[in-house]
Amino acid sequence: MSELPPLFTPFSLRGVTFPNRITLAPMCQYQAIEGVPNDWHRAHHGRYATSGIGCAIVESTGISREGRISPGCTGIYNDEQVEAWKPITALYRAQGIPVFMQINHAGAKASTKRPWDGMDPLDEGSDEPPWQTVAPSAIPAREGWHTPRALHESEMAGVAADFAAAAKRALAAGFDGVQIHGAHGYLLHSFMSPWSNRREDGYGGTLEGRMRLPVEVARAVRAAVPDDVPVMYRASCVDGEGGGLTLDDTVALSKELKAAGVDLMDCSGGGIPAGMRLAAMKTGPGFQVPYAHRIREEVEIPSMAVGMITEPQLANEIIAEGKADMVALARQMLREPAWPYRAAQELGLEDPASILPKLYAFYLKIAA
Repeated sequence: MSELPPLFTPFSLRGVTFPNRITLAPMCQYQAIEGVPNDWHRAHHGRYATSGIGCAIVESTGISREGRISPGCTGIYNDEQVEAWKPITALYRAQGIPVFMQINHAGAKASTKRPWDGMDPLDEGSDEPPWQTVAPSAIPAREGWHTPRALHESEMAGVAADFAAAAKRALAAGFDGVQIHGAHGYLLHSFMSPWSNRREDGYGGTLEGRMRLPVEVARAVRAAVPDDVPVMYRASCVDGEGGGLTLDDTVALSKELKAAGVDLMDCSGGGIPAGMRLAAMKTGPGFQVPYAHRIREEVEIPSMAVGMITEPQLANEIIAEGKADMVALARQMLREPAWPYRAAQELGLEDPASILPKLYAFYLKIAA
């Protein structure tokens, strides 16, 4: 039997084993009604439950109604949403694919229109009413956007409690673990960034103060789930141009998160200032891999690489060279839901069809 390509070796976090290192990255669909996923989400995830991936992370899901990015975003703050997620997690479980929920509070970037409607802030003339946004400081995410209300120090425990409650509901819905969203300009990232956090109390100022809420959230989530359940954290490792958050800051945060019980760092970037889109930072394939590599090496915590990883050879090299433990794909999986099968073929997996459901594998083998 030939040696497995590194991309197709199993990987474990706590009580969960991933059959390979390929992860479906979270992709917001903006199709929910009052936070409840529906037929669209079931069809969307059905494509990937049969694709041969090793892990799926579902879209940014609000820990509260006000924490959603838009009115079309999914939620995990009531029992109806828990029940609606169960058929989706069942799709993945039937194929032996671990599935995680990304739990989020959108902060100053909440209460926005869907992308194809401009993703501008909702206003009184919108079909759907706006809601009050919150942030570390009363600074709009970008010029002309809602001015968020600065959270009071007494409200921080409630934010952590909402994340913890969301994690419990995610497990009740059949998820294998959760990913805390601390990236892309949303609430936890906005506390980390000196551009958006101008506080002078214990939740701002120094790096220790700015990372306080993210760490408290991680501790609350870890305490809310069983010991064998993995907790991931997605970080914007650097801000956009002019934002002020550095990779050194994120290395320090990662150390604290590891101590708080986080099991893997998903290393992304950008989102603050909000006008600097991640697209402007894309310098080439795997442009964010150095973030995952440095955090993995210095913090000695598993990491996930994401960002313009579109070719199997690059994905395999990232794992083979120890630059990350997992790789995540989003748009490439939209373009090519069978990407894992192509990767298995190109990387010389002895039986490429074996990563697929038996029905698919059977027909692919007899047609070969």
